[in-house]
Amino acid sequence: MSDIIQFEDFVKVDLRVGTILEVADFPEARNPAYQLVIDFGELGIKKTSAQITTLYKKEDLLHKQIVAVVNFPKKQIASFMSECLVLGAVNGKDVILLNPETKIKNGSPVL
Repeated sequence: MSDIIQFEDFVKVDLRVGTILEVADFPEARNPAYQLVIDFGELGIKKTSAQITTLYKKEDLLHKQIVAVVNFPKKQIASFMSECLVLGAVNGKDVILLNPETKIKNGSPVL
């Protein structure tokens, strides 16, 4: 288990639901990854990269809803600027995306 945090620390993390609009290969990434463009509704469109190539094909990710942290500072990854962090559970070398069970409005908060 990681360090214990206070509830006030947790509520600072802005988790939102978004829908993947575009998926592209990211050959410049150190580890195999895709570049994603995600619609977060009223929060707008954000880009990120994700190391999810072992379990997901590009066409399977299109229009898939995911959960992401949207209030991290932007981060340069190779030639790409990441604007959010898609969440997934780590299973060995695979990452399994976290997503809502049913379709929900883009930008909906995750509590």
